[in-house]
Amino acid sequence: MRALLGELVGTALLLAAVVGGAIAGDRLASGEPALALLIGALVTGLALGAVIGALQPVSGAHLNPAVTLAATLGGAMRPRLAVAYGAVQIVGALTGTIVAHVMFAARLVTVAGIPREGMHLLLAEAAATFGLVLVIEAAVRAGRSAALGLIVGAYVAAAYFFIASTGFANPAVTVARMFTGSSAGIAPASAVGFVVAQVLGAVFASVTARALYPASTPR
Repeated sequence: MRALLGELVGTALLLAAVVGGAIAGDRLASGEPALALLIGALVTGLALGAVIGALQPVSGAHLNPAVTLAATLGGAMRPRLAVAYGAVQIVGALTGTIVAHVMFAARLVTVAGIPREGMHLLLAEAAATFGLVLVIEAAVRAGRSAALGLIVGAYVAAAYFFIASTGFANPAVTVARMFTGSSAGIAPASAVGFVVAQVLGAVFASVTARALYPASTPR
């Protein structure tokens, strides 16, 4: 229960940062998309690093069903617990989105209307999730778990710029971002393809990590 609570709270904080950072960027950037993107990248990367550092000893700080899937495929997590992790991650993501809206006096829930379509964006999401899961799995297998907050925060902040989709790389994040009217939103019709691409990216990353570190089994 402590681990599930950690995943719930941690994913809520992550989405509060993602959506809150997007709303702040929309309001502060005065129509400059590059500045708004920079604000979102810094807020998300720094907050994610802090949350991982705080909650890693409690739950592993997955905060992401794709990461949980990779851990299960690698033998580090039981399937029943993985399903519970995924459920609380989605609930936490939706909670964090609503909290961000309340903080910025925005509508509590808005169905996003931003389409994110095209094979290039699906490829971008698969690549973003592949990279995220790979750096996590490789760091754990290499015995560098203590640096995961810095590693993941840096990767996610960079992905805002070098990934065409801005790097959602997280099914729970994708689901939650269907319900925000900010620039972080994604239309529900686009979200399904994103989630499929993220799952595929996570699977390939798990296989690649085991090929790179065949003698290491993550805890």
